[in-house]
Amino acid sequence: MKIIGFRVRAALRGRRSDAGMSTSEYAMGTIAACAFAAVLYKIVTSEVVSTALQSTIGRALDVPF
Repeated sequence: MKIIGFRVRAALRGRRSDAGMSTSEYAMGTIAACAFAAVLYKIVTSEVVSTALQSTIGRALDVPF
């Protein structure tokens, strides 16, 4: 009976070790996601992209049905 208990505990320990990100990995992932969002926001709100989007939307709205 002790051997079965040992195997169950060992299996559970092994499962817990890869359960997810640690706190530092989670923090780095969050920082990277925020940095990516900031860069994307800057690109989308730039004058060149804004003009291109307005032009594309204007042409799409002017299409006759």
